Amino acid sequence: MNLRYMANKISTVLVLLSFSVLGFGQEVAEAVDSTITKRIKVDGIAAVVGDYVILDSDIEKTLIDLKNQGASTQDISHCQLLGKLMEDRLYAHQAVQDSLLVSDEQVNAQSDAQIQQLISQVGSMEKVLKFYNKPDRESFRKELFEINKLRMLSERMQSNIVEDIEVTPEEVRQFFNKFDEEELPMIGAELEISQIVKQPKPSQEAKDKVINRLNEIRQDVLENGSSFKVKAILYTKDEASRSNGGFYSMTRETPFVKEFKDMAFSLQEGEISEPFETTFGYHIIMVEKIRGQEVDLRHILLQPEISEKEIDKAVKELDSIRQYILDGKFTFADAALAFSDEKETKFDGGVLRNPIDFSAKFELTKMDPSLYNQIRNLKDNEISKPLKEDDPRGGAPKFKIMKISNRYDEHRADFAKDYLKIQELALREKQYRSIKEWMDEKIEDNYIHVDADNRDCDFANNWVKQ
Repeated sequence: MNLRYMANKISTVLVLLSFSVLGFGQEVAEAVDSTITKRIKVDGIAAVVGDYVILDSDIEKTLIDLKNQGASTQDISHCQLLGKLMEDRLYAHQAVQDSLLVSDEQVNAQSDAQIQQLISQVGSMEKVLKFYNKPDRESFRKELFEINKLRMLSERMQSNIVEDIEVTPEEVRQFFNKFDEEELPMIGAELEISQIVKQPKPSQEAKDKVINRLNEIRQDVLENGSSFKVKAILYTKDEASRSNGGFYSMTRETPFVKEFKDMAFSLQEGEISEPFETTFGYHIIMVEKIRGQEVDLRHILLQPEISEKEIDKAVKELDSIRQYILDGKFTFADAALAFSDEKETKFDGGVLRNPIDFSAKFELTKMDPSLYNQIRNLKDNEISKPLKEDDPRGGAPKFKIMKISNRYDEHRADFAKDYLKIQELALREKQYRSIKEWMDEKIEDNYIHVDADNRDCDFANNWVKQ
């Protein structure tokens, strides 16, 4: 169980944080010749898995990168990191052999999304490049491409292994019954949370002002030859793309809102859209280049101001709704249905759904920090005062009142009450066994080389084929 936990921990950290590590080893792979098959150590090679090479420097760079990102590496050893890197490459190698491929468009879309996320976190592309010690955006994007392609191939192979695995109710019961009472899995403390949301709206006057300004910018570019890039740097409210002149490269798979993608793929090269609305505000887009299914574009985002009057109105409405509930005129669920502006929760009585399993329960130790901070001081069935919540994607803020409707203390798993969680644990164990069997078989079938310096590692898999 500890090994499985560690593998999951390392995998998660590597996917999220390690952008500067994996590409180097892949470049060397093409230069490796028949000397590898003679088990001769070449230039710091730690291991070879199929067509992939792992250098000693890959492992060291991974460890350094984790430390630089603030991740705890106390319980992560050199051997565990090497074992995880070898697993990823075996998955990727076999995915290619089985023709489970990912398109360059998919990989580029993922890389661009990561770059935009990093820019939004640190403020500019220049800061991102400085942090990762890269000379320019294109070299960073190229390295991300190699990392993401390997990762996506690995994920595609793992998904293919387990996609048809299911557990029957009898298998769930057998899984549960194999534990002694004192060995039953612990279910962490959980909460059920409900909320009522009011979203302040800008006035029509504020909307018209933004639309007119975007039309002025559009006309200046079309009629006077002004630079769209410079206009974006000066005026756009999209901080993630401001420093790069509003630039994005995207495909249909890029995780942008539908209205934005529909407009982008309706334009021809050199064309500038009319102002259009998304949840983030109002945009204009200029398409610079179309490459098959990929589009290079620049955009300018302006957001109508939400007046203090509208904010005060939303807060007062929530205060009134809260008082109605306290006075017994409405239940919280009825008030959510009648008054909430949040479509995702209003028809379910304001109940928040856990994005992990779509249940109504949130385990405290796994709760999103921003959500935890909103409810941590609430007592059971207490209704919060109006809270402001900023949109992390850059949209308009919203205001809400919240309530903890149920609280479940930490406890040993109960078959009836915790069936869904027990079912998930049983499924994971069955998937793990299938992956382990697959791993053992493919290690035997493929060329694996572990350098002599690493053969004493206590690997979870039989990499040295003993």
